Amino acid sequence: MGDRRRFRRDSGFTLLEILIALLILGFLVVGLSAGVHAALGLWRAQRREVAKTEELDAAARSLREILTAIPQVSPGGFASGAAGRRGVRGSAHRFTFVGDMPTGIGTTRRADMRLELLRGRLVLLWAPHRHELLRVPPGPQETVLVRKLADLELAYWGPPSPFKAPTWLSRWHGPGIPLLIRVRLVFAKGDPRHWPDLIVASTL
Repeated sequence: MGDRRRFRRDSGFTLLEILIALLILGFLVVGLSAGVHAALGLWRAQRREVAKTEELDAAARSLREILTAIPQVSPGGFASGAAGRRGVRGSAHRFTFVGDMPTGIGTTRRADMRLELLRGRLVLLWAPHRHELLRVPPGPQETVLVRKLADLELAYWGPPSPFKAPTWLSRWHGPGIPLLIRVRLVFAKGDPRHWPDLIVASTL
């Protein structure tokens, strides 16, 4: 009888053993929570970096697609204004032209466009192209391509006159289009993003 009672008492856990086990389990939970927290922080940081790269990549693809398809002759212009009637026009910080705007369903739509820097953002302003002159032209829609920019620098490769060799120009007046268009984005000091100069040649 005494042996049976001793066996039952020896086969259980003491309060001290249970406390030690709980303490060890608590350390394990704390360690796992810290590891999960660190992993989530790293994942969020990576997602932010990927988002920055995705924005730049998407902007480069969109600009290359639009700028390579500018028609050689551009009747009418942005909002059917006077600048558009003079053809393609460009300065160091703005480029106005008529082109084909992707619709997202595999087709394009002719539109009056203007690429420029607004409030630190590279934006594409566009409105449906109309051949007739309207008393009140439709307002442009704004598509933001890149955010948080310090400056936009545009340049155009072509002859400044019919008798001179092509060179990079800070201004362009149509009706013809430049042989090359260079888009350079300037980021604020300390911004880790990098944008190699985008140089686009018309295929038309």
